[in-house]
Amino acid sequence: MTDRAAVPAPTDLPEGPETGPGPEGALLTVTGADRPGVTATLFAALEALGGEVVEVVDVEQVVVHGQLVLGVVVRGPGVAGAGTLADRLTPTAADVAATTGLAVTAEPATASEPPERGPRHHVTVLGRPVPPAAVAGAARAIAEVGGNIEAIRRLSDYPVTSFELTVSGAGSAPLRAALGAVAARTGTDVAVEQAGLGRRSKRLIVLDVDSTLVRGEVIDELAARAGRADEVAGITAAAMNGELDFEESLRARVALLAGLPVGVLDEVREQLVLTPGARTLIRTLQRLGFRCGIVSGGFTQITDPLAAALGLDFAAANTLEVADGRLTGGLVGEIVDRAGKARALARFAAEHGIPLEQTVAVGDGANDLDMLAAAGLGIAFNAKPVVREQANAALNQPYLDAVLQVLGFTRDEVLDAS
Repeated sequence: MTDRAAVPAPTDLPEGPETGPGPEGALLTVTGADRPGVTATLFAALEALGGEVVEVVDVEQVVVHGQLVLGVVVRGPGVAGAGTLADRLTPTAADVAATTGLAVTAEPATASEPPERGPRHHVTVLGRPVPPAAVAGAARAIAEVGGNIEAIRRLSDYPVTSFELTVSGAGSAPLRAALGAVAARTGTDVAVEQAGLGRRSKRLIVLDVDSTLVRGEVIDELAARAGRADEVAGITAAAMNGELDFEESLRARVALLAGLPVGVLDEVREQLVLTPGARTLIRTLQRLGFRCGIVSGGFTQITDPLAAALGLDFAAANTLEVADGRLTGGLVGEIVDRAGKARALARFAAEHGIPLEQTVAVGDGANDLDMLAAAGLGIAFNAKPVVREQANAALNQPYLDAVLQVLGFTRDEVLDAS
């Protein structure tokens, strides 16, 4: 029977008079026009070296507009009098270069494990376009708060351009503060999320309706038909900026609609204009298995048919009281206010067996703040300043499907899901 304790581990090095004091590392870098077979050629050459290379420590490969950058860190035994591992791999690098027509270099690399990277985040930079100043500013801000950019990839080029930076070594709060200033200065959007499995484990999204899923405010449209537009608009603005209690302001605005024929609700609903990208966002997330719904401080007479038309899983809103075919100026049932929106999110998540940390909420007004805070990821969309300051991420692009990039989905993945 084989003595398992006597079998060397894969990283053990052979002993003998020519073996140096410990393992050595080498970095092989391949650059040039990409073509099939480059990676296979490199690793076949390493395989042919036998005991000269005993372990592949790290591999990174990226292709940018047809140009390949491939880096491979390998480990091998230190051999007295034979130079470094990088020296011994230099002929191999030359052979691979001759075979592939690409540039291949070998240089020393640490053979030890990489240092602890600290907290890691995904930083998404979005714009239409993204100017160099935005990327330069983000890079400087990250460095100033002690962060290091480990990788950059493009997520989308349409309808917005977006890039994802993987950042290590900086905390969430300092990153958000520093990058928020960059976004304001350059006219771009910058979102910061903790890296980890939680980012891709989101399974439910809740959208506000007025000025988020649809353009404009439904109650303002109703007020215009009632001849009370100016009065209602003033109350709406104060409520959305957090200057008034939402329920009080809602009741005050609804009271101004008293006497309006109920048929006006159908007219307003038929004239609703979805925010650009709304259908793409919902369709993509539904095909990825998300539960999708709306939570609104508006009215069920508008939101329920809208949810049915979009095939949503749930909807919550206030209900206008109707008598003799006209609005009474009152409301019936539970009020969906700032706290009510958060309760609705929690209720829908519980009904579908989804933890709150796996939910996403998107909104624009102060009455969305509790909902945004309760969700695993709260996104302010073209929001009031008070909301942008408190949300996990803020988008000021006119396209709702930019939410997909904040969630880490690439444009290609969105097209594949279409």
